[in-house]
Amino acid sequence: MQDQLSPVLESAPVTTRRRTILIIEDDEAVSDVLAVRLGRQGFQTRTASCGREGLALARAQRPDLVLLDLRLPDVDGFTICQELVDDPVTSGTPVIILSGMERPDVIRRSRAAGCQYYVRKPYDPNALLILINQAIHEVEADRLA
Repeated sequence: MQDQLSPVLESAPVTTRRRTILIIEDDEAVSDVLAVRLGRQGFQTRTASCGREGLALARAQRPDLVLLDLRLPDVDGFTICQELVDDPVTSGTPVIILSGMERPDVIRRSRAAGCQYYVRKPYDPNALLILINQAIHEVEADRLA
């Protein structure tokens, strides 16, 4: 019986869901570069150029992770991060803040708002990818526990 099942298991298609990352960034060039790089790594991306648009997309599409800039034209990233964390629909979505500010108070405020990781711009794309995968896997492990 084992020999009869082996060919079936070996030929069964492996289906994996592509992870979706929402990029909330007002600088279109930065957003485009992130989207292309993440797309090459197998992620689907969605983009928003302002905080309220990003919050609405996060609630409607429930991405696997949010990359969030702090300086947005309509509302600051701290507020968006806190709203994502406080909303039951998006509270399980990890947030990585990408910002050019590196003052200790900014990093503390980011963590207090609920971000999982804080990454300073300019960033190493490989290090960011590692953090993205780590954040997604941590959330998945928590859901299984």
